[in-house]
Amino acid sequence: MTQQEIHEVEEGIRPPESIKMTLEEFLEQDVEGYEYIDGKLVPKSPPLPPEMCSIPTTMTLEEFLEQDVEGYEYVNGELVPMAPPSREHGEISVNVIRYLDAHVYQNKLGRLYTAETTFQIGDRTAKPDVAFVATAQLTGDKTKGFSIPPDLAIEVVSPSDVQSRVVEKALAYLNAGTRLVWVLEPVSKTVTVYRSETDIETLTRDDTLTGEDVVPGFTCSVDHLFE
Repeated sequence: MTQQEIHEVEEGIRPPESIKMTLEEFLEQDVEGYEYIDGKLVPKSPPLPPEMCSIPTTMTLEEFLEQDVEGYEYVNGELVPMAPPSREHGEISVNVIRYLDAHVYQNKLGRLYTAETTFQIGDRTAKPDVAFVATAQLTGDKTKGFSIPPDLAIEVVSPSDVQSRVVEKALAYLNAGTRLVWVLEPVSKTVTVYRSETDIETLTRDDTLTGEDVVPGFTCSVDHLFE
C-alpha cells in the first residue's frame, strides 16, 4: 500500500477493493470518502449512476399529475427517478399489503395503493411504496393521480436510498397533510413511525405496529413485515 495507491482510490482511478489495508493503517491514512468495514474500503456516499440522477423539466406539477410519468416523482421542477425495487423490497411491500389490506377491506376503511400511484405532496409529488386513503378522501378523477396526500404513506428503504432524503420525504408527507408515515428499514428490520416532526418512534421486531387513529383497529407484529 502506497500513498499513490490511496490517492488513486480517492480520485476514483483505482477500485477500492484492490487496496489491502489493516484497520490500523486505515486509521493512520484516513482515506477520504471511505469507511473501513470487514477489511474493505466502503464509500460513505457512493455516487448515483446517471440513470438515477434528477432530470430538469419544463413540466408543471399539474401536467405531471395528468400524465403520471412512470418511474418518476416530481420534486422542485425536476423529474426524480425512483430507486429500482429489489426482490427484498418487493417482498416487504407485499407483506405490508397482505396484512394491512385485509383489515382495511373487512372494515370498509378506504383503499390501499401501490407504488404506481402518484400523490400530490405540497408542491411536489410522491409515489409511496404503499399508501392508504380513507373512504372520505376517495373523490376526483380515477384516471389521474391524486391531487391530495395519502392518509398513511409507507416507504420501504432501498439500498440506494440516502438516509437524509428518506427523512426529508417523510417530513414532506407530514407537512402536506399525511397523518402517519411508516418507514421500513430491511437491514435493521425496524419501522420508524412519523406522526409529526417532533413525534418520531422506531419500532423493532419485538414491537407491534398499529394503525392508531388513521387505520383504526389495525395491529401487526413488526417481525411479520420482514418474514
